Amino acid sequence: MMNLKRLGHVAICVNDIDSSAQFYQNLGMDLVWKDADWAYLKAGEDGLALLSPGYDQAGPHFGFVFNQRSEMESAYQALKAQGIPVTAIHEHRDGTASFYGRDPDGNGFEYLYEPNK
Repeated sequence: MMNLKRLGHVAICVNDIDSSAQFYQNLGMDLVWKDADWAYLKAGEDGLALLSPGYDQAGPHFGFVFNQRSEMESAYQALKAQGIPVTAIHEHRDGTASFYGRDPDGNGFEYLYEPNK
């Protein structure tokens, strides 16, 4: 059994990071991180990732969050053992770590370790 903390974020593709980040800030979200190719906003504990057309780490997806890195790594091994194709674990610029996969219908998902802040 995988110990998910919560559904943490949705990631969408946008054409312009700056204008999209401003749009969602105007809707009441807080800007947490912005780089040239992606931005991350939050409303409470819920996140929205904005991915530019040039962002090559992942496409649109939804992300599940784990409290402990070891839980995310165990989930990685369990999914691999079930034959579910997943990417390698990736270290992110913001201190998180994750891996990506696809459900049977091709929808992207991410399993993310998010250090307590």
